Amino acid sequence: MEIITGASNKLLEVNLTTGEISTSTINQQDRELYLGGKGLGLKLYYDRLEAGIDPLSEQNILIFMMGVYLGTGAPCSARFDAVTKSPLTNIMLSSSCGGPFGMAFKTAGYDGLIIKGKAEKPVYIKIDKNGSSIEDAIALWGKDTEESQEYFKLSSKDGAMVIGPAGENLVKYANVRSGHRFLGRGGIGAVMGSKNVKAIVAYGGAYKIAPTNPEAFKKLTKKAVKFINDNHNTGILYRQFGTASHTMKSNDACILPVNNFQDGMSDKAYNISGESYKENHDSKFSSCKACPILCGHKGNFANGKTKQFPEYETTGLLGSNLGNYDREALADWNDKCGLLGLDTISTGTTLSYVMEASEKGLMPTNLRFDNPTGVNEMLENIASRKGIGDEIANGTKWLSEKYGGKEFAMHVKGMELSAYDPRGSWGQGLSYAVANRGGCHLSATVFAMEVSLGLLNPNNTRYKAIYTDYLEDMFSAINSMHTCQFTSYAYMLEPFIAKTTPKFLLGFTMQYAAKVALSLLDVSLYNKIYSAITGIPLSQKQMFKTGRRIHVLERYMNTLEGISSKDDTLPARLLTEPCLSDKKKRVVPLEKMLVRYYRIKGYDDNGIPLEKTLKNLNISIKKSKKPE
Repeated sequence: MEIITGASNKLLEVNLTTGEISTSTINQQDRELYLGGKGLGLKLYYDRLEAGIDPLSEQNILIFMMGVYLGTGAPCSARFDAVTKSPLTNIMLSSSCGGPFGMAFKTAGYDGLIIKGKAEKPVYIKIDKNGSSIEDAIALWGKDTEESQEYFKLSSKDGAMVIGPAGENLVKYANVRSGHRFLGRGGIGAVMGSKNVKAIVAYGGAYKIAPTNPEAFKKLTKKAVKFINDNHNTGILYRQFGTASHTMKSNDACILPVNNFQDGMSDKAYNISGESYKENHDSKFSSCKACPILCGHKGNFANGKTKQFPEYETTGLLGSNLGNYDREALADWNDKCGLLGLDTISTGTTLSYVMEASEKGLMPTNLRFDNPTGVNEMLENIASRKGIGDEIANGTKWLSEKYGGKEFAMHVKGMELSAYDPRGSWGQGLSYAVANRGGCHLSATVFAMEVSLGLLNPNNTRYKAIYTDYLEDMFSAINSMHTCQFTSYAYMLEPFIAKTTPKFLLGFTMQYAAKVALSLLDVSLYNKIYSAITGIPLSQKQMFKTGRRIHVLERYMNTLEGISSKDDTLPARLLTEPCLSDKKKRVVPLEKMLVRYYRIKGYDDNGIPLEKTLKNLNISIKKSKKPE
């Protein structure tokens, strides 16, 4: 077996229109400025395309970038990233996945894949150490994601990315499956489908990935695993109950979406919590490779089938947000979405809009809250674009523009909100509003500080812009080096100062002296592991500047598509209507936080990155559209 030290820096480029396949090399400057994963994917996209293309046209490109951590055995390192323009939002899209494809692709000798053009008929792309080929996939077209993966009879060293019927039919929130994990948000499955690509298959194991400094790497990863084991969230909660351990905390804080975000809590919430799944369904681990957190779980259900337990986002959006508290039904819908290739977040939020619009006489469907009748059939109709499912496949924003009810259409920039109601978590409200890919909770998970950890007052605007900015920069770097964002609980809170400071004092400092608190936080495990792998010096300060460069580049690319301050907002319901159960009658005071955020980030009053901001970050300037 051959050894790759650090990174191969080898890109595979496939032109589906011409059938040409070539390789190129990632240059050292781009590697240093953008790290890998999300950052490098964005830079490669930025260099190749101008603004204004149709995401589902032949002109769009799809980039898959492997993480630098991937293949080294670093904890939680089985991550790869996809970058493209989203058919759901018409702006930039990046998505992270922990499935087996990444490891297989990287150990076949490559760090990235760029797909251009469009095939004349259904194909799959085959990749191994000897190169790649474009193969006929007519026999696969129409198959679900499980059948498609089984078709290739993959070994433990191999991996595939496949789309289901939703991707084939260009559902705007179709996802891509690898193992039992997904490139979930924004319609990457539809982009693959638009190119007639049913699958991408990598046959790995030809190369071993070795760190440049193995002794330093060994010490650092040992420390990282200890931090993960010692941390309450990563070492206990997620291992025992998965991400659905958030369900009861969210319910208690009145941020669990109920009936299309009309409410934030329910007395039935425990029925669909992680604790309830563990108690009733013989829980077993089912996680990504090289992962000591073990947040993924599966179990047995009444029909005798073993299924993945729904993640928290699915729990909130196909569960309480539809008025559904039946664990069996929730697991069935989660499973069906996986087979069809539908993003459960956008599917759940879009269906909740449809239910409310139907109840109010705006849409002609029989879907209703607190009633599972018709949901199974509608999932099939969405994926096949049959009947009114053809319209629902376009997402919440599109539906609200046709049928009305924009005030309760729960999206930002066209992407459906995830399962945290920001009326009880104001920093998360700001994070949603400014998130580059739309209604995304992973851009800056301020809710974790406000609710999960209880370190910030969730209903105070003080310093929320500072924390949103800090987390955006950190997570952009994490998704580029590339490891799981859940490690941030451990790497941020287990180092000496954060660990030994009493929680009340840590919370007080974070609430009233944010800059001091953040200057004392040590998250240097990330950059030290990266340096041990690549040999590229990277300090914590440099890591945050690099994360900022990546985030601002993505924002700038969006502004070239016409995004500005007019788009950095929340649905009217969250700005004007309190939750039904909220005695405090809270709404999100967005504007005050937004003005401060622009100033911190280096944007003008329209939310456009200033020229001096771009120059300071070494981002080349293109001609921008004027904001409307």
